[in-house]
Amino acid sequence: MPARLRSPGLGAAYALTAAALFGINGSISKVVMAAGITPPQLTFMRVLATTVIAGGVLLVTDRAQFRVTRGELARLALLGVAGLAMIQWMYSVAIARLPVGVALLFEYTAVVMVAVVAFAVFKERVHRRLWLAIAGVLAGLAVVAQVWDSHLDALGVAAGLGAAVCYAFYFLAGERGVTRRPPMAIAFWASLFATAFWALLSGWWRVEPALLNGSVSLDGALSAVVVPMWVPLLWIAVLGGFAPFTLILTSLRHISATASGIIASSEVLFAFLVAWLWLGETLAPVPLAGAAVVLIAIVVAQTARTERTPTPEVPPEVP
Repeated sequence: MPARLRSPGLGAAYALTAAALFGINGSISKVVMAAGITPPQLTFMRVLATTVIAGGVLLVTDRAQFRVTRGELARLALLGVAGLAMIQWMYSVAIARLPVGVALLFEYTAVVMVAVVAFAVFKERVHRRLWLAIAGVLAGLAVVAQVWDSHLDALGVAAGLGAAVCYAFYFLAGERGVTRRPPMAIAFWASLFATAFWALLSGWWRVEPALLNGSVSLDGALSAVVVPMWVPLLWIAVLGGFAPFTLILTSLRHISATASGIIASSEVLFAFLVAWLWLGETLAPVPLAGAAVVLIAIVVAQTARTERTPTPEVPPEVP
């Protein structure tokens, strides 16, 4: 996007809104999964909704984005499956087994991974404080997990770290992709391949119609509130999937990936706050101190990346 059309304030607003929506989505997803929807089924619903909504927008506004070459399809499939599909599945597994805020702490180690990959693979210059940030993240996570007397679910921790790897890949690809295609196009193609992947493996056909037609308690502080199952599912599909992923990509057209990543990491704070107020999930003082160390280190890691020279606009191509 030409410099004259960039709006740092708007980019920051996009990233912050996405962080808030993601943070709220964790608690809503826990309610839905507790009612009987599995993580793969929930992931399928999220990516399907993103495909339909983004595809509808492009159909009306920019049909040229439906034209891709064979070479692009392979890269788009990798972005959709290894990035979008696996992020959401692993995150769903993690929050089903861990407190929402803790799961996000593990997922946001992706920020450190992004900085390391940028240095090692893309030869970007990084400040020395990156290595201090990595030490801070590892030390903070050790405290959160209380490795000396761990009560955290091992599969949940593994899923959180797996989500971090996938999110790092998605972030790096998105950072480069939005200079070549509109964010809506990247969201459409990535979610299309993610949908195809989970259509085969999610077991969506095993969801009982009675479950979808029934009602669900919102649990926790809202346990007295009972709503149709489609209400939280619609929130997750639209405001927990399509909207925040598209907003993050859109923010990268206005602000740097460094700035967007720092703002996006506030998702951890939103998640802790919502899960505390709604689901009653809390951390003891020692793990809470570890969480603060991790969050500070994440911000330091992002600021350790130097600003990249903006990539000029080129004919459509997706990384």
